[in-house]
Amino acid sequence: MSFDLKEYSRTTRVTDGAWGTQLQKRGLPAGSAPELWNVTNAAAVRAVAESYVRAGSDVILTNTFGANRFILGAHGLGSRVAELAEAGVRLSKAAAGSGTKVFASLGPTGKIVMTEEVSPEAIIAAFVEAAEAMEFGGADAIVIESFAELDEARLALQAVKEATDLPVVLSMTFASGPEGTSTMMGNSPADVARLAVKMGADAVGANCGVGPENYVKVARLLRAACPLPIWIKANAGLPQVAADGKTTFPMGPVEFAAFVPKLVEAGASFIGGCCGTGPGHIEALRGVL
Repeated sequence: MSFDLKEYSRTTRVTDGAWGTQLQKRGLPAGSAPELWNVTNAAAVRAVAESYVRAGSDVILTNTFGANRFILGAHGLGSRVAELAEAGVRLSKAAAGSGTKVFASLGPTGKIVMTEEVSPEAIIAAFVEAAEAMEFGGADAIVIESFAELDEARLALQAVKEATDLPVVLSMTFASGPEGTSTMMGNSPADVARLAVKMGADAVGANCGVGPENYVKVARLLRAACPLPIWIKANAGLPQVAADGKTTFPMGPVEFAAFVPKLVEAGASFIGGCCGTGPGHIEALRGVL
C-alpha cells in the first residue's frame, strides 16, 4: 500500500461534491448509465473532475458509482464493468494531476443480502471485479459509499481487501431513526465503526441522505466509537420536489460551508458534499478551512 490514508488525513481534507447532477447539467439523460460516458463522452466526465480540482478539492472521486455487473447489467453493460471502471478512474487521474488524490467510488449492487435473492459469493465477485479494475486504473484509494445494508458493506469490504492493496473508506447513509442517525436497516454509527475497525478499513464515514447539520451528530458518534479518520459528505439539505417534478436542494454554498467548523470539531477528517452540491460548495468549504 503506497498511499497512507491515515497519515494523509492528519490534515483536514476537502473532497468533492456531487457527480450525477453535474453530468446531467452536461447532458446525461435521466435513467441512463453514467459510467458509459467514461468512454462515449470522456470530455464531459473529465470536465466534472477538473471543476472540483479547480474548486480546491484535495480528493476527487470517480464516475464509477454503479460500475458493477448488477447495476450495469440492467443497462445491457454487464460485460463492460472492468472497461468502464478503469476508464472512470483514469479520467479522474488525468484531471487530478500530481496535487489531488483520486478515490474510486464503489456503490452498492442494488441487491439486498438478507433476502438471499443473490448469493453472497456473487456479490463479492461483483465487487472484486470492480475493485481490481479501479486499482489497475490507478486509484489512490476506494470509497465504498452510499451503502444502506451492513451485510452488503461487509461483503464489499471483504472484496476490496482481498482484491487490492488500496486503502478503503467505508461510508454509509444515515438518515433514519428518531435522531436521523441510523441507516435504513437500523444500524447505528457505532455498528458501522465496529465493522470498519474489525475488517481493516482505513476510514469510516457517512454520505448522502441528509444535510450537514445531521452529519455533525453522526460524525461525533463515529468519532466516539473508533479512532479511524472520519469521512463526511452531506447533501445540500433535504431534497425538495418542485411543481414541475424536478428535485432541488435548498442549501447554497455559503450556508453549506458554515457547518465546516462544527464538522471539524466533531472529528471529521474528510469533508465534501453529496447530492445538490457542486464546485461552488466545494470552493466555499475550502475557503472556510
